[in-house]
Amino acid sequence: MNAFQRYLTRTLPEPLSRLTELALDLRWSWSHASDALWETLDPELWAATANPWLILESVSRDRLNQLADDATFRDELERQLAEREASLNGPTWFGEIQDTGNFGTVAYFSMEFGLSESLPIYSGGLGILAGDMLKTASDLGVPMVGVGLLYQQGYFRQALNIDGEQLAYYPYNDPAMLPVMPLRNGDGGWLRVTVELPGRPLQLRCWEARVGRARLLLLDANDLVNGPRDRGITGELYGGDTETRLTQEVILGIGGWRMLERLGLPVSVCHLNEGHAALAVFERAASFRRQHGTDFEIALRATRAGNLFTTHTPVPAAFDRFPPALVRLYLTPYADQWGLPFERILQLGRIHPDTNDADEDFVPAYLALRGCGAANGVSRLHGEVSRHLFAPMFPRRPLHEVPIGHVTNGVHTPSWDSRDADQLWTQSCGKSRWIGDLTGIGGGIRGLDDATLWEFRGRSRQSLIKALRARLARQRASLGAAVERIDECALMLDPNALTLGFARRFTAYKRTNLLLTDPDRLSRLLTNTNRPVQLVLAGKAHPRDWNGQRMIKEWSEFIARPELRGRVVFVEDYDMAVAATLVEGVDLWINTPRRPWEASGTSGMKVLVNGGLNLSELDGWWAEAYAPEVGWAIGDRCEHDADPAWDASEAKNLYRLLEEEIVPLFYTRDQAGIPPPWVARIRESMARLTPAYSSNRMLREYVEHYYLPQSRAIAARQADNARLGTELEAWHRRLKAHWGGLRIGDLSWKQEGNGWRADVQVYLDDLGPDDIAVELYAEPNSCHRLQRMEPLAGAIHGYRYSTTLSADCTPDDYTARIVPTHPAASVPLEATEILWQPRN
Repeated sequence: MNAFQRYLTRTLPEPLSRLTELALDLRWSWSHASDALWETLDPELWAATANPWLILESVSRDRLNQLADDATFRDELERQLAEREASLNGPTWFGEIQDTGNFGTVAYFSMEFGLSESLPIYSGGLGILAGDMLKTASDLGVPMVGVGLLYQQGYFRQALNIDGEQLAYYPYNDPAMLPVMPLRNGDGGWLRVTVELPGRPLQLRCWEARVGRARLLLLDANDLVNGPRDRGITGELYGGDTETRLTQEVILGIGGWRMLERLGLPVSVCHLNEGHAALAVFERAASFRRQHGTDFEIALRATRAGNLFTTHTPVPAAFDRFPPALVRLYLTPYADQWGLPFERILQLGRIHPDTNDADEDFVPAYLALRGCGAANGVSRLHGEVSRHLFAPMFPRRPLHEVPIGHVTNGVHTPSWDSRDADQLWTQSCGKSRWIGDLTGIGGGIRGLDDATLWEFRGRSRQSLIKALRARLARQRASLGAAVERIDECALMLDPNALTLGFARRFTAYKRTNLLLTDPDRLSRLLTNTNRPVQLVLAGKAHPRDWNGQRMIKEWSEFIARPELRGRVVFVEDYDMAVAATLVEGVDLWINTPRRPWEASGTSGMKVLVNGGLNLSELDGWWAEAYAPEVGWAIGDRCEHDADPAWDASEAKNLYRLLEEEIVPLFYTRDQAGIPPPWVARIRESMARLTPAYSSNRMLREYVEHYYLPQSRAIAARQADNARLGTELEAWHRRLKAHWGGLRIGDLSWKQEGNGWRADVQVYLDDLGPDDIAVELYAEPNSCHRLQRMEPLAGAIHGYRYSTTLSADCTPDDYTARIVPTHPAASVPLEATEILWQPRN
């Protein structure tokens, strides 16, 4: 019996025993070479679930014995196993990087992971991104483990009733039918970790999902040793009350780090995907404290350099917030374990750490930023938005110095390309195009002629419509529709018509009903017999978002118009499988968020590899990707909040673009029936944007700009029993003790040669000259560091600082300031102090 076989609840015939290796490696979710094996095992179950593990647990003994005697099937199995081995053991992009040192592992914490519809522990974009990160880590050979929760129900499943209203269901996720394995301890028992809840321990079972070279480690509270209430803590994703949410974050952050420790994984970088796992910052520092005998603050200083915080939030209201009384109830026992006062926990999780407001909420996102060595937003625009959002944590700092960068999201292209698209890219750009450097990858696509691209798009659209017709028939059947109504679905949608796609979470800021602002105008657009247009819709509204559910109801009423029969459809239960179907075939993906609320957005990225084009608000990723030759845009790159007049104006622009530009362009055909200007946009969008917005590019940026520098920084801080970490903490304490005694004296200017010489007198109290830097600053971002000169006569720790500026500078624009400095510190992330020259 191999290592995988023991997790199957049945015994496979010996010739088929290694099927478990393929079924338990979620690599099949993006490498579709083995699809034929599972389809051969059980065609109906494969079509319904796309879950190899479920098939192995469900297929009959007779069928297994029959295939065990089938030489063709056995040969294909051996070929797939050999292909998997070659892929997992071959050279990788990360393996070719020089000087990675003792890099260790990246632990990627996320409240949700979207790897496949067969493992439904995700709700939307945050989880899809996390899943794409793990898949890409496998492709590129980046040592990464995901840390998350195994939910019993996960996010709700959607259906619409006969009146077009959303219904929410929570089917049970039976772990035995999911592609996960129990994690084992040294003696073969089920690995468990414990976290403390008020008055009781909570036992957490540990699971593992294989993702090619990467691993996903999951925690679950549904253990019989726990009480009934506690067993349901990991029931719903984003469900329950505030206390449940806090408990889930305790499990993810504290329990997740404890699981990593039990496994002995050498974590270099702890990557927090949003603030939900921020408590891992405390648990990691406490672990270091126990091992090295330091105090907590030194331990935090020594470990924070290896923590990365990625924020996805565009507005303060979207942060998780917990009342201090609840936090006190849950975290006081941990304060004792960690060796710090409870008030220090609250302090690190408040935007104003020294506040006297006893009612100010604890916000994990603020803790994440204060406990990390770096932070980033998820698009260029979102980086700017995030600097505004977190600016109060860095008082008196210019906005551009707020220490939040950006890495624009990307999508795991092999997961989202159709079979037809995969063949096209393979023929033009090679089989290994997404697993290394992407330089020049668009050249092969640019070499394709119009006929090849247009025929490819026609096949993709036809494949979409075939899949939708079957799904819509099932939707109607589930409502008890008459046979003739079900049969109508076979005639729905036109495989030659311009197909618009709109799939979103139905909530206010995404403006999912902007396209419905003028229903009659939209109806006229869709019913034009000379230039037919059709619309495919999908999306969920949170069960407690009544406004979002009302939007779905409005679309249902619009779709029911007699003249629109077969031209507009709503696909229920938007999940990864539905998304993959839609992005394969739609011609134009529409996105209408209210800027700047779409931190990045990735759904529009998924159509790129399949030749779909985008029409979107200039928000998130599209704000940096848009150019006239690759798609269309609405918006003026400004923020207008929830202004009904602006929404109406943008709706008119949306209609105008469709009526006057997009639809005519699609139907401007040459003698062969090809629309050359449309195909030119397809070609340029595929060649330029697909590699730029792939998770390959995204993860390589994380490795080069964050993971590698952070792994070196934390190694330096922890060496020699945290000598550098101790030094940094001592520096920080000196700053806190003496900053109030700093003083900036006279600043004088003198023309000297071809420039200006600036001199400023500075009094350092009891700080050393190497603890600070003196600078001249002018808006918007001109900054010059001054050189320390001779001591000031008669002064204690007073010095003259000087520099020379060019003749074209204007002295009156400049102000002297003092900032902390240390060669190993991240300023101002670790030291927010700043002193400006007083103005007369």
